[in-house]
Amino acid sequence: MELHYGRPSSMEGRAEREVRVYDFLDQLGIEYWQTDHEQAANTMEDCKEVDAILNATLCKNLFLCNRQKTAFYLLLMPGDKPFKTKEISGQIQSPRLSFAPEDAMLSYLDILPGAVSVLGLMNDHENKVRLLIDRDLFEGEYLGCHPCVNTSSLKIRMADILEKFLPAVSHEYTAVTLVGE
Repeated sequence: MELHYGRPSSMEGRAEREVRVYDFLDQLGIEYWQTDHEQAANTMEDCKEVDAILNATLCKNLFLCNRQKTAFYLLLMPGDKPFKTKEISGQIQSPRLSFAPEDAMLSYLDILPGAVSVLGLMNDHENKVRLLIDRDLFEGEYLGCHPCVNTSSLKIRMADILEKFLPAVSHEYTAVTLVGE
C-alpha cells in the first residue's frame, strides 16, 4: 500500500460511489491522500495496516437507529474505543439504539456494510441521518475514512470535514462523549 496525494491516477474498475467522492472532494477544494487496500477492510482489525500508512485517526463509523427505525445516526468515534449504546442514548435522547438495517444504509448513504463513512452524508440529500462525533476525534488533525467503498481509504483534515464538507452537504454534527471503558 502506498499513500498518494489526491485521487487515484485511474478511475478504471472503481465503483461509481467512490468516483463521486473524489469528484465532490475535488469540487470543494478539499485536500486528501488516498491508498488502495490489497483486500477489503471490513473490520477495525483489517484497518490496522491502513492506519500505519495513513498516519491519521482511524475512525470507527457506526450506522445506528432507534427501535422504531424512524431516526438514524452516523456515529464517528476513535477506532480503538469500545462502543456502548447506553453512553450515547442519554446524550441524544434516543433510547434503545441498535445497528441500522443494511437497506437503510444503502438508501440514505449509498454505502454497504464495512464501508460506512462520514463521506456517505453527501448522498443523504434529505438529511435523514444525524451525525454524532465523539469529542476525542477533534483532538486529531487528520481523519482516516473510506471513500464509500472499503477497498480504499482516505486521509482528510478534520477541519476540512467540519468546515467545508459538512456545510456543503447541509449536515451539522452533535458532539458526544464516549468513555469507552
